Amino acid sequence: MQFTLSRRAFAAGAAMVPIACTQAGKTMMASTPAPGAPSASGIVNPLMKQRADAQVFRHDDGYYYMTGSVPEYDRLVLRRSLTLAGLTDAEERVLWRHEASGPMSGFIWAPELHLVDGRWVMYFAAGPSGGGEDVFRIRTYAVVCDGPDPMRGNWSVLGQFQAPWDSFNLDSTMFMHRGTRYFAWAQREPGIETNSNLYIAPMASALTLAAKPARLTVPTLDWEVRGFKVNEAPAVLEKNGKLFISYSASATDARYCLGLLTADAGADIMDPHNWTKSPKPVFTTCEATSVYGPGHNSFTVDEQGRDMLVYHGRDYAQIEGDPLFNPDRHTRVQRLYFDANGNPDFGVPVGNGPLPDRFQAAGSPDTWLAHEDMRLLAGAAPLPQTQFRTLPAEGDTVQLSPILLRGQCLNATPGGAVALTSASGASAASLFRRIPGRTKDQVRFESVAYPGKAIAPGSNGIQLAPATDAATLWRVS
Repeated sequence: MQFTLSRRAFAAGAAMVPIACTQAGKTMMASTPAPGAPSASGIVNPLMKQRADAQVFRHDDGYYYMTGSVPEYDRLVLRRSLTLAGLTDAEERVLWRHEASGPMSGFIWAPELHLVDGRWVMYFAAGPSGGGEDVFRIRTYAVVCDGPDPMRGNWSVLGQFQAPWDSFNLDSTMFMHRGTRYFAWAQREPGIETNSNLYIAPMASALTLAAKPARLTVPTLDWEVRGFKVNEAPAVLEKNGKLFISYSASATDARYCLGLLTADAGADIMDPHNWTKSPKPVFTTCEATSVYGPGHNSFTVDEQGRDMLVYHGRDYAQIEGDPLFNPDRHTRVQRLYFDANGNPDFGVPVGNGPLPDRFQAAGSPDTWLAHEDMRLLAGAAPLPQTQFRTLPAEGDTVQLSPILLRGQCLNATPGGAVALTSASGASAASLFRRIPGRTKDQVRFESVAYPGKAIAPGSNGIQLAPATDAATLWRVS
């Protein structure tokens, strides 16, 4: 989040009520899934409309929990589901509303739910109401649940996070590493002319630090200072012997993007020299998929244990007024892949609709169904060029559409080649039947126009081959 002294006053008419909990119930802003049938996972993007700064995690009780900023910025909400896809329509409970007056009576931003010493604690950023500069006197606070079930217990104010400076701070998260609980957050440090930098420190309690914080990054690169000088919204992932912290940078419009910090998991993570910053953003606006300003992410896993990226983004670039007051930052989710060096490959925001898949030739690990512009190929390619949606068509048939070319789909030709063509006015040549393979992660795509033939890698691209041929088997990734 960024601010200037000229921001408009706190929205009149926002609810101002004492601490209270509501009964579980759906909000007035229920999400409407994007057109298109769900993927095999059932997930359709956006996962949830008008929920920014989303945190989604899978707890050991088997539930997925989700919270985020609401467009009115006046309350803390929580929903849960046994599946990621189920979060879309899950009932949402209001845990707490901003107070009638005082430091927590204005905007509420970026909540995160954590289990701290056996108690459910939700951190959030808030400022006072009244308009002017005070509205953006943002500090971090926490509320606590009085029982083991965060959806049923009563919530009350725990207190204010004891930050190292009395200055703008927000976007707090926590993580366990090598048996120590750490706090990570964004703050404006006196003497540094930025909107916010990123810090971590071990925790002494839910609201206090056990040591002097380490400043991990200050926005200095060109993609971190567009509109505002921002490093905010840290999210932590440990994988492949490394510790990663993603973060958001620049203004909250289409320039918003993700950067990445990386450290060896065995290193002293309180030493800033042990962290490497990505020289370029790792996740940015993608006009081809119509997702703008992706950022403020969290990490979770799907029901199969595969890493998933959760983030918010808009469907359009042009915003009327202040981006912070635009409601259309929608929660989105997609697979998170890793490169040969064990580093996350974020790819691009995959866009609205069912989640795409990648199809790897079952007999050739280095061969993917891919495309370069309008040319289909079989081989290695950047991640976004290997992601295809399986879209339902007539009866039990499907079309295969690349995420970067939403109006195109695979089309079989009389000569046996497979090419990209317009998906509108589908003919039998663009329809395929999805046939299960030898294992649950394998599939064949048999042509409707040419029965007994299926998609296979060829010497000059993608072609049809006898459906009994092992080359027509693809591993779904």
